[in-house]
This record gives sequence, C-alpha cells and structure tokens, in this order.
Amino acid sequence: MDLNEFVTSFADQFDETDPEEIQAETRFHDLDEWSSLMGMSVIALAKTEYGKTITGKELRECVSVEDVFNLIASK
Repeated sequence: MDLNEFVTSFADQFDETDPEEIQAETRFHDLDEWSSLMGMSVIALAKTEYGKTITGKELRECVSVEDVFNLIASK
C-alpha cells in the first residue's frame, strides 16, 4: 500500500471537494464535506480496497489522511 495512492483513493470518496485540497497532512475532519456518511465511505474503502476492517472509533481518533493510511497499514 502506497501513501500517495491511498491519498488519491481517499480523495475520490469526496464529490464536492477538489482532490487537490486533500493531501497526506490534510485534517480531513475539517473539510466542509466531511460527515458520518463520508466516514462510512472511508471504512468501506478500507474493507473493499485493502481488505482491512477499521472502526468508526478508530477513524474518529485519526487527525490526518496519513493517520488513516497508517491505521489501515497497521491492521
């Protein structure tokens, strides 16, 4: 799993946010489009693309996109 590829996949979950806005260091909870539904999309992304299961609690504890990447990579 590559960080840059993950950032691209993460950014693809958003419909209204410019993908250029989303970088590894982006604090995704601060994005206008972030919601619990977006959280579910990221949890589904982890499962379908990477075969890893993460919880909503674990996702809420992440601050940056890179934190989510590291969480998934650690599973």
